[in-house]
Amino acid sequence: MIKLYAALETALAVIRQQQREWHVDLHLIGSQPHGVVVDPIRPQRVYCGTFDQGLWLSDDAGASWQHVAAGISSEHVTSVAVSPLERVNGASVVYAGTEPSALFRSENGGSTWQDLAALRQLPSASTWSFPPRPSTHHVRWITPDPVVAGRIFAAIEAGALIRSHDGGQTWEDRQPDGPLDTHTLLMHPQVPNHLYSAAGDGFLQAGAGFAESHDGGNTWFRPGEGLHHHYLWGAAADIADPSTLVISAASSPMTAHHDAQAESVLYRRSGNGSWKRVEAGLPPARGMLASVLATHQDEPGVFILCCEQPGHLSLQRRGRQLGAVTYSLACQCANGPYHGARPGTGVIAVERWAVTHG
Repeated sequence: MIKLYAALETALAVIRQQQREWHVDLHLIGSQPHGVVVDPIRPQRVYCGTFDQGLWLSDDAGASWQHVAAGISSEHVTSVAVSPLERVNGASVVYAGTEPSALFRSENGGSTWQDLAALRQLPSASTWSFPPRPSTHHVRWITPDPVVAGRIFAAIEAGALIRSHDGGQTWEDRQPDGPLDTHTLLMHPQVPNHLYSAAGDGFLQAGAGFAESHDGGNTWFRPGEGLHHHYLWGAAADIADPSTLVISAASSPMTAHHDAQAESVLYRRSGNGSWKRVEAGLPPARGMLASVLATHQDEPGVFILCCEQPGHLSLQRRGRQLGAVTYSLACQCANGPYHGARPGTGVIAVERWAVTHG
């Protein structure tokens, strides 16, 4: 059975495929989910951060949820990540980011949290600002290194991409040529020290939306040939081929995130080639909000796309060439549509389960 978790605008969708049919259950209804992640060591354990009700934990693959925010100073949890390498007494280390920007670490499955306060003491902190609400800012994305234990990256929206080598106890400030408005930050276990940033930087400077580093974030370059939309949102790398990337893009934040002006596209890059726009089998660009992308370790060559059009949410699973649709799902609720892909929201976590009977 395949199971997906999608952070929508006002609910968390738990989506499962069973006997060739798709089933959708909504949880945390009325909240504002901003991030969801599955523990890679204990796949029945799922964390969901919400913007108004703090952090939630499920130990039964999304069937039930409990509030786990003791020690997190803000109810505005904007990001959450589980380290694939760090463990304490058998428990995976978990990181949660908030608005205003702060990062917290748990070594006991979310029961208690440590404030990683050094993040807020960085010299650039006074310049951080989220354009729709300039008086504040938040941790948009957290990426634990899949190869180097204790190295983590945090993307501040907006103002910095920062790095820690010791599990968040100390931090290095942004690099002079680094991205300032990262929305999604990828690393891949097959290419240590490589980082891929899908960012909003291109909205103000064409060609600056996609940034890449091959030395762990010390230096950056921007291979943007072929991109005609420069405000980037989602990104995913083929689990078997890290040189194959798919990104979602729009011409501006308004066309990426607002229904009335929605228009977004996908691009694909393989090897050192240029970016190519992907259109076959996808909804029309006009009316589509910026998509979220995901992959899973058991399905090389497959990308999962979560996109929104007026009135429904679509989940699509596609092969390497993003050709014909393998499956799609429209989610329409009795009391109206639930929307994803809002600024700071729209995150997918994927878990593949063994086939069960009964």
